[in-house]
Amino acid sequence: MFRAPRIAAILLLTAAVLGGCAAPVVTSRSTPPSQTPGQASTQAASQTPSARPARPVRIGLALGGGAARGFAHIGVIKALEAQGIVPDIVVGTSAGSLVGALYAAGNDGFALQKMALEMDEATISDWSVPLFAKATGVLKGEALQNYVNRAVHDIPIERLKIPFGAVATDLNNGHPILFRRGNTGTAVRASSAVPSVFQPVKIGDRSYVDGGLVSPVPVRFAREMGADFVIAVNISSQPDAQPSNSSLEVLLQTFAIMGQSINYYELREADVVIQPRLGTMKGSDFPGRNTAILAGEQATATLMADIKRKLNARRMQ
Repeated sequence: MFRAPRIAAILLLTAAVLGGCAAPVVTSRSTPPSQTPGQASTQAASQTPSARPARPVRIGLALGGGAARGFAHIGVIKALEAQGIVPDIVVGTSAGSLVGALYAAGNDGFALQKMALEMDEATISDWSVPLFAKATGVLKGEALQNYVNRAVHDIPIERLKIPFGAVATDLNNGHPILFRRGNTGTAVRASSAVPSVFQPVKIGDRSYVDGGLVSPVPVRFAREMGADFVIAVNISSQPDAQPSNSSLEVLLQTFAIMGQSINYYELREADVVIQPRLGTMKGSDFPGRNTAILAGEQATATLMADIKRKLNARRMQ
């Protein structure tokens, strides 16, 4: 039998945060301004062509869902920051929306690690009573919402330090939704609302659930928000690496299977894909947070030369 606090925190990181108090706003990808080469003297122009200056490149960080495996996102962020790579845009699904929101609020990688290690599982537990309340999930999700809002000091999405978006699924029509304004905690709660685990998040006349159903790693949404260069972090597990011994593990296995084909097409649009080596770590392995963080750091360090090469090439285009 699972202990309630443990399960709640696990499910928190399993969830893919959908919500947001205000209507979602999607910003179309902006077209980079064309470069106008400086004028040179006729003599100089006839001798050597002018060098093309490096142009600014908007870096997008797309953080995928994967329950407790999402702690790896923190290691990725730490390793990128150590090399001076700070994203201009952050988009998250599920556990990625939780880490992404806290990061966009101004917490660097070390601050995120400290928050992860100090997280009290009991503070995000808010069990419903399905037998009497006809609830559609065993967790209401309000505790998760409150935790996020306290952590970001009640700052709404549109006022976070880094432009941030949380991906969710519209339960009414199955369409993906990108929340870019409104209550940050509600957005994370909605993006993490795994069906049958968390209750759907109702905003207006619409209900929202886990964004991992439609966008496990939100690369295309990073593009839509204006990213020129997208670093995607895929923490999903291979279905054959996750033995299913409980109803929770069966649910996580189902999500892993569903996400495989979607991820195939989504990740092709990324410039760099970081996939931490988490092995058989389960989405319910909340105590394994340190291992996941280290795996994120190692995977990013391994790809750092390639990341820098591709980023410099994009700047010179």
